[in-house]
Amino acid sequence: MSDRLSMAFAALADPTRRDMVARLAIGEATVGELAAPHRMSLQAVSKHLKVLEQAGLVTKSRDGQRRRVRLESAALGELTSWIHSHQRQAEARMSRLEAVLAAPLESGPALEPGPPPESGLLPEIRSPGENLPGHEGGSIP
Repeated sequence: MSDRLSMAFAALADPTRRDMVARLAIGEATVGELAAPHRMSLQAVSKHLKVLEQAGLVTKSRDGQRRRVRLESAALGELTSWIHSHQRQAEARMSRLEAVLAAPLESGPALEPGPPPESGLLPEIRSPGENLPGHEGGSIP
């Protein structure tokens, strides 16, 4: 995955990484603080953070011996913008569909359930070689 949007969505596909992003939305945290609610090693948490960092969702910095992690709000903004634009398109399509379905039928008689009419609305079934109306005296080329 080379494009940033795809990398970000792939990173957020994992529930542990989504949880980390939710925690970082509150504020910066150390790797140890991010690891605390999860039953995994610091090494495993670091691997999750590496995926988030490669996707551009977080940045890490050193503060003495502590590694601090910060959420990149601009990257989340890009994801949010993409989602909102597609949400607006989908809502517009649904509104148009609802309008079409709510509109009364413009032409023709009201359709009522019942047996089909007996007069000429259904095509006649003819056997092979039988003349069609307007084509007397031969077969259709």
